[in-house]
Amino acid sequence: MPSLFNMPVDKLKGIGASRAILYNKLGVGSVGELLRLYPRTYEDWSNPCRISEVSEDTPCCVRAAIERALKPARIHGNLIIFKFIASDGYDNITITFFNQRYIYQKLLEGGEFIFYGTIKKYSGNYEMSSPTVSDVNSAGIHPIYPATAGLTTKQIEAAMRQAMSLLPPKMNDPIPADIIEKYGLCSLDFAIRKIHFPDSFEDVENARKRLAFEELLILQLGMARLKGGGTKEKTSHIVNKDYSSEFERLLPFRLTAAQRRAIEQCIADMKESAYPMNRLIQGDVGSGKTAVAAAVCYTAIKNGMQCAFMAPTEILATQHYKSLSELLTGSGIRLALLTGSVTVAKKRVIYDALENGEVDLVIGTHALISDNVAFHSLGLVITDEQHRFGVKQRAALISKGANPHIMVMSATPIPRTLALMIFGDLDLSVLDELPPGRQKIDTYLIDSGKRNRAYNFIKKHIDNGNRCYIVCPLVEESETELESAENYIKKLKKTVLGGYGIGLLHGKMKPVDKNEVMAAFVGGKIDILVSTTVIEVGVNVPEATVMMIENADRFGLSQLHQLRGRVGRGKEKSFCILVSDNQSNNTRERLSVLCRTNDGFKIADEDLRLRGPGDFFGSRQHGLPELRVASMSSIDMIDKTQAAARKILETDPGLRSKEHRGLYFEISRLFAKVGNTEQLQ
Repeated sequence: MPSLFNMPVDKLKGIGASRAILYNKLGVGSVGELLRLYPRTYEDWSNPCRISEVSEDTPCCVRAAIERALKPARIHGNLIIFKFIASDGYDNITITFFNQRYIYQKLLEGGEFIFYGTIKKYSGNYEMSSPTVSDVNSAGIHPIYPATAGLTTKQIEAAMRQAMSLLPPKMNDPIPADIIEKYGLCSLDFAIRKIHFPDSFEDVENARKRLAFEELLILQLGMARLKGGGTKEKTSHIVNKDYSSEFERLLPFRLTAAQRRAIEQCIADMKESAYPMNRLIQGDVGSGKTAVAAAVCYTAIKNGMQCAFMAPTEILATQHYKSLSELLTGSGIRLALLTGSVTVAKKRVIYDALENGEVDLVIGTHALISDNVAFHSLGLVITDEQHRFGVKQRAALISKGANPHIMVMSATPIPRTLALMIFGDLDLSVLDELPPGRQKIDTYLIDSGKRNRAYNFIKKHIDNGNRCYIVCPLVEESETELESAENYIKKLKKTVLGGYGIGLLHGKMKPVDKNEVMAAFVGGKIDILVSTTVIEVGVNVPEATVMMIENADRFGLSQLHQLRGRVGRGKEKSFCILVSDNQSNNTRERLSVLCRTNDGFKIADEDLRLRGPGDFFGSRQHGLPELRVASMSSIDMIDKTQAAARKILETDPGLRSKEHRGLYFEISRLFAKVGNTEQLQ
């Protein structure tokens, strides 16, 4: 449908400039995009029920005739109630509308209509409030769209019918015929027409299956092309000797079996193949990924390579620099830290040392991809929390070497389905074992009425020589991050914790100021660190034993789990307190997951199920476009589309053939929404 994607949505009758703005809020700027705005659910008006047979609070459809209209009643100032008595031939029902004056002209006595809504029974009488109303000729399955303020689902349906009339008699299908046949898919023409206006729910199921397959296939192809078009080039950086045993002898502790397994897999990748290693090291908070990275760097460097380790924040880069320096003490390996706050003079020294091969391992932030950075022999690139980087940033660092080995580390447990999508070209090593000494963190969910008890609990821990984090997200939408935290501290100083050292850490602070605050917290000059989510990753304070998270319902489960991981890093028993006044059953159930388990992978699966991939990382920097119909929880379909994508790329990696022209267009369109089209060329 390329031509319809070039037609602005305001070309449709009844959609002017102001209404087009409302459509833009739904991601619809063209008629083609409107046709790709799929219903979020459906109302079945095809089988009206008898009023007396309907279960209370269950949406239903009844066909009833208006017997009489009651006199409008004004309540609460300007609120006017309009009531009608209707009958289905067996029972009467009172139907109520609020402030809908036009309804008197529509629901005339004797007229028969279809009403869709929920029925309640009061003292033997049936009532339905604010139902959807339609004439009896509208029976069937009706689409319900994701409307927005000022734009109703009925208005979208009317526009959709106009858009459907502009479709050609038969649409070009981007999916090759052999794939459609192999996976039992309906045509795009059938899918688009029936997803909006189905004759049966079987139509809906077939349409959704087809459209979900197409979305995932296009996503797989797009991600593969972003990662290099599905092709691999050989590397000259080969490991001739494994030095991991020599590295382990340097350590003051024993590696876990999971760490040893991951190290062996990485070194085998670099030793036994002519192609670069491409491996994801995935482990829960505290599983020892940094030690794995140090071991692999040790072997790579001993084999003549330079290593670059990129972290998303300066705090995390500094933390890794400190940890790696300690792990590699006595090894003779030369390390450098390169971040934005390093002085210009110091940067020049580091640039020269990297280019001359006088630095073996550089740890840094985005400063590593500066044009001034050149390597003597970059053989291994490590990115931490890769989903926090844009595709271009990762590619820029990798391009500074000649097909270097790639290791990706993530402390964010990612469900297998999402890992397949984002890291589909990476081999996977899972650190499913915590080092000795890591304790289970007890987690409690409370409301604000118990906040003072929580403060007393924190006081007890501080008096025992420990420290505490309090995470303070925005309380009011009008507040800034800083205002919210500062206001919280003012209130905190009036409690039992007012006499202790209280520090503030937030995202707007300069790196040097952040480091100063963290140094004070690590050194014990600050007892309580009030912070925004800037402390989610990269902070290691063994003395911190309590993490209190205000407004916990504002976070995803995986993000809460990451925050919780800032405590429990020492020998003392640690605790996490979630504070939320949200009494929604869904919210309480979601937060209680954290109270039941410390398993980050179980939490991640639940988070994906509840929130979907768009919210999983709290950011779209991972380059994953929004899916409208496909589900990331469908491992079977992801596996099938991954196989189909591989088959297509094997024969036509550039998607330049006539057969794949439609796929190329759809990939460009989908990825344009996250700004990745340049990388697809």
